[in-house]
Amino acid sequence: MAQVFITGSSQGLGLMTGQLLAEQGHSVVLHARDQSRAKELKAKVPRATGVVLGDVSTLQAMRDVADQANEFGPFDAAIHNVGIGYREPRRVETADGLSQLWAVNVLAPYVLTALMPKPQRLVYLSSGMHLGSNASLDDIQWSKRRWDGSQAYSDTKLHDVLLAFAVARHWPDVLANAVSPGWVKTRMGGPGANDDLDQAHLTQAWLAVSDDKEARVSGGFFYHKQPGRLNPVTKDPSLQDRLIEYCRRISGVALP
Repeated sequence: MAQVFITGSSQGLGLMTGQLLAEQGHSVVLHARDQSRAKELKAKVPRATGVVLGDVSTLQAMRDVADQANEFGPFDAAIHNVGIGYREPRRVETADGLSQLWAVNVLAPYVLTALMPKPQRLVYLSSGMHLGSNASLDDIQWSKRRWDGSQAYSDTKLHDVLLAFAVARHWPDVLANAVSPGWVKTRMGGPGANDDLDQAHLTQAWLAVSDDKEARVSGGFFYHKQPGRLNPVTKDPSLQDRLIEYCRRISGVALP
């Protein structure tokens, strides 16, 4: 039995992953944005060990969620599933002066990774849309460009792969990987999605707990338990380190 923490698990793929792992007998700690969602979540996953609360769009909330999670830890695995989708019509700025989309999709996984004891395994949710991203790391906050929700989302999903690969390099004793779940009909994916929803949550659960040789790797990008189509720029150590340094500077939290 493994102890697993899953962010963004009150609905969609995070919820499906939590339900699967709990049904398999693992100890699962889930995460919801607020008390109302937490109450619903406890009813949906009655076997869950616990639920932590927090809207991780702000640095204070990220720290608070990390503190709450650490009360249940240490964890064998953490699945960073929390995210905002590609259909955001405008740039929303957080109390910290950041793009909300980037703060939730990228900075929150970084800060939680840095503030929680190292698990044995880390899984970061990315997307096939990272293939169409802007890899320059210029104007990460979209403060200069005209807003494009789809492009901004694609960029964050590239950053999630960079984060996973950077952690895999810096922490050789941890198995860190990124996953594309496919384009599926969740609230985030939208009604036009055409991938297999029944498969979308299996890979992250597999990477978190499986003893299969194929799952016990690090620095990989997976789609349906197979190596996924990857943007080659994500393998650039200098680009990985530039993102990590940017996250450190913005958050004031260093990756140990």
